[in-house]
Amino acid sequence: MEHASVNPSLASILHQSDRAGRYLSLTNSKQREQAIGSMATALRWAFNDILEANTLDLEASRELGISDLLLDWLKLTPERLQRYIDLLHRLGEISSMYGSNDIGSQESDRHHYSQVKPLGTVAFIYEALPELAIIAAGMTLKTGNSLILRGGAEAQNTNLAIETALRTGLEQVDFPQNAVQLIDANPGLLYELLTHTQQVNLVIPYGRPSLIHQVTQQATVSILPAAIGNCYLYWGANGDMELVRHAICDSHVGEPDAVNAIEKVLIHTNRGSTSLIMLWKNLKEKGFLLRGDRELVNNYGEYLQLAQDGEWHHPYLRKVIAFKSVQGVDEAIATIDKYSSGHADCIVTDSYLETQQFVAGINSASVYINASPRFYRHQRGSDRIWLGMSNYHGSQRGAIGLAALIATQQVTMG
Repeated sequence: MEHASVNPSLASILHQSDRAGRYLSLTNSKQREQAIGSMATALRWAFNDILEANTLDLEASRELGISDLLLDWLKLTPERLQRYIDLLHRLGEISSMYGSNDIGSQESDRHHYSQVKPLGTVAFIYEALPELAIIAAGMTLKTGNSLILRGGAEAQNTNLAIETALRTGLEQVDFPQNAVQLIDANPGLLYELLTHTQQVNLVIPYGRPSLIHQVTQQATVSILPAAIGNCYLYWGANGDMELVRHAICDSHVGEPDAVNAIEKVLIHTNRGSTSLIMLWKNLKEKGFLLRGDRELVNNYGEYLQLAQDGEWHHPYLRKVIAFKSVQGVDEAIATIDKYSSGHADCIVTDSYLETQQFVAGINSASVYINASPRFYRHQRGSDRIWLGMSNYHGSQRGAIGLAALIATQQVTMG
């Protein structure tokens, strides 16, 4: 149901976003590519202004006692900002996901084909991580959608500086500036946004579990939640210890959000103590805090602290790993499906049978077999760019890319 009272400023933003979206839907790939390039150029012109705004946000956030996690997410270095400007340039160059596709079905005198169309207005709700607005703007423009940004109060100056640059870039090529709009971080305004089912076509929330839960509970519009952390790894009886160590350490490398960080490890009860102790010593040397279930702590208390029951459900979002013993792959699958965030889970084993059982039974959006689940927004040599990872149980599971921002329209001609 549409929310009864409409904030005048939000009503204006939604109206302007709708008009901008209608304009974008009539542009071609070349025009959108030029607009994305112009936004990247404008960001480069505003480079110092954005970093200065970020310094103000960092100083204010420290005075307010903002958590270390959000401070880490908030801080923009020149290298990070430049990396995302480069990603925006790359988004403009890659093959478009927008166009038509003749499926060639014939039925008597009818001809069927499908074409992809933009969704309309996409809202991106995020906390800290101001550079993600750059990728969200590039992806929505690439697919012909307009974008409403709603960042957290901790990054208000940085978010505004980035929005200003993006809008300047659009203006330089005669695109509507209102294709990208930033709204205030007021909680009441967020609720209004999440309940405008006729004007907001998709909401992507990105941040800590508390933010995702709030958006999920309040939204009446379509949402595509992005998940971070609480990924599980099952270490089978014959799995290689060095591969487990690599997968854990590599998954915690982020920009700075380690989206697919392994935070829980399930250990087959037949694993020998030598490999366990070697792994734990190595992880401790690399700065990880280690926890375990009661059985493991009773046997290896000098290496592990006891993990509380509620910890298995929730991401740590820092360098903490909890270990739990399981009888085999069936118990591992049941544990992961019960506790994991469900967007990226792993198995390390030499057993082909275990691999097949794991893949068939696990309910995660992405499964990694004897491989690091490390998340890349753009992996070198790839033609794809990802905003995040979704554990949504629907057609758009896993990596959130351009395909998540388009709809397919079926057309029948007589």
